[in-house]
Amino acid sequence: MAFSGALTLTDLNDFITPSQACIKPVEVLSTPEDGKKPGAAFTEIKIDSTGSYYEVSSNQDTSTSKGAERKLQQAQISLNDCLACSGCITSAESVLITLQSHNEVLNVLGANPPPSSPDHKFPVISIAPQSLASLAATVSSTSHFPVTLLQILRRVQAFCIGVLGFERVYDTTFARHIALLEHTQEFWERKRDEGGAGLPMLASACPGWVCYAEKTHAEMLPFIARGKSPQQVMGTLIKTWLGGIWRKRPDQIYHVSVMPCYDKKLEASRQDFYDEVYSTRDVDCVITTGELELLMRERGWDLSVPVDSETTPRQPILIGPDSVQEPVLPELVQHPGSSSGSYLHTLMSAITRTSPDPLETSTRTIRSSDYEEYVLRNQRTGEVVFKGAKCYGFRNLQNVVRKVGKEAGVQVGRGAAGRIAGAVRARARKVGVGGEAESKGYDYVEVMACPGGCVSGGGQLRPIAQASQKQVDAEGYPRNWGYNGVEMEDGRPQDTIAGPKWGNKEWTKEVERAYWHDLPTPPPSPPPDSLVDALDRLALRVKVELCQPQDAANHACWSSAMDADAERRRRALFRTQYRAVESEVVGLAVKW
Repeated sequence: MAFSGALTLTDLNDFITPSQACIKPVEVLSTPEDGKKPGAAFTEIKIDSTGSYYEVSSNQDTSTSKGAERKLQQAQISLNDCLACSGCITSAESVLITLQSHNEVLNVLGANPPPSSPDHKFPVISIAPQSLASLAATVSSTSHFPVTLLQILRRVQAFCIGVLGFERVYDTTFARHIALLEHTQEFWERKRDEGGAGLPMLASACPGWVCYAEKTHAEMLPFIARGKSPQQVMGTLIKTWLGGIWRKRPDQIYHVSVMPCYDKKLEASRQDFYDEVYSTRDVDCVITTGELELLMRERGWDLSVPVDSETTPRQPILIGPDSVQEPVLPELVQHPGSSSGSYLHTLMSAITRTSPDPLETSTRTIRSSDYEEYVLRNQRTGEVVFKGAKCYGFRNLQNVVRKVGKEAGVQVGRGAAGRIAGAVRARARKVGVGGEAESKGYDYVEVMACPGGCVSGGGQLRPIAQASQKQVDAEGYPRNWGYNGVEMEDGRPQDTIAGPKWGNKEWTKEVERAYWHDLPTPPPSPPPDSLVDALDRLALRVKVELCQPQDAANHACWSSAMDADAERRRRALFRTQYRAVESEVVGLAVKW
């Protein structure tokens, strides 16, 4: 396929491997010897027949100086090293990760002392609804009857509690509800231009997008929302709020998160989510959907086998403030819109509810369903009240970066978006000004790095039916899987071989169907008012107990203003910050 002459993708790859700049320097402890020439080496590296490395003095006979040899340890790159490096863009998929794996979970659980010991860790696991949807779609593909998310959640709970020994198993939808409330609050603050941060606002729930912006497009950082993702909000709920109810310190809780994305491992390892007081992280370990499924296979657990009461929903127990009784959190809360968190649609619903005049919604698809624009107009005057977009996949992301940079009047940095920004501006001047909706800039963009959104994340289960016959990738572009290093499993018929890691559009639709509880399309209306009220009441309790406002009795909703100290605690608990990482890689100097 021939691409446009104006399109130049640089520093970008769907299957990212460690960069040539991804190195960890070795500290040299040897002191200079007298009489050596400047620049001369004082030690040499010797490799034995087993491949081990030894450091020996250069002025000794290597054949007779066995006792003077010092064996060198194999270098390892931790997640903190990876985050500090500016060579890679987003994915930790091909980086050696030693503290974020299912083996580490098993090691911690196996070494956990009994509850009577003061060193006992209270193990808790939370799982994203997208991961449940991937498991449900996989089980349903080999079953005569579809399996719902509730059934999968009950089976996962039975496995994690009965086999692995976890004390609590939650899904992250209530944490997402709190994240959406804080997201909406930040949008109104930006719209009022409070704190110097205006619009447009870009979603921050995707760590791949955030990491890419920090290392490639620092000019986009002021536009990225500061609200924590559902994963990190869940960490705050478990380590800080529920931990207080359990009478556990944050360092006495071991929190594991199951996510559809490898980049969530990097997000959990950010220094912003580390508690310096208790020396612990909000999320101690992140495993992907595929790693959870591997755990089940290793322990002989069949996810297709039903468990007791798997179709019975649990009624949430929402107790009053200052109660020591443990609440039963709401399960599998649906937020209408997208399967990647419904950030855009939640904002649109909030704007519609608060508008004095009725609003109408119009949608425009740009190239594919991964890039769509949404416009809210005043029905009486025709004025455009809000313009937003949903953007999934790095190819579409480049267009959004250019568009947002142009509309905000900032210079787009290096990379594909920056290199052709001038050509885009020139073409825009030739096109001229269209209607009001076309000329109005974005107020908000829901950005996700993965094509198809979170349901087709890199950590999800791969399709098992006819996926290997697909010759296009998840964004519809031709792809030679073998040439790109994607290996297929052997030993099975061609029509049952597991497909490419990023799946395909047909499989994404199956996961979407499972995500929306077997509905053909996302729910057109919000959940019942009674459920929304219950969720908001519980979220308000969390806010009041964690932020401790002076006038706690006067708070009626999440957006209620608090005193300065309480607002400071709120931002520390539910928001984060970003920082630009300067790259030391010069593209023209890289030798391929």
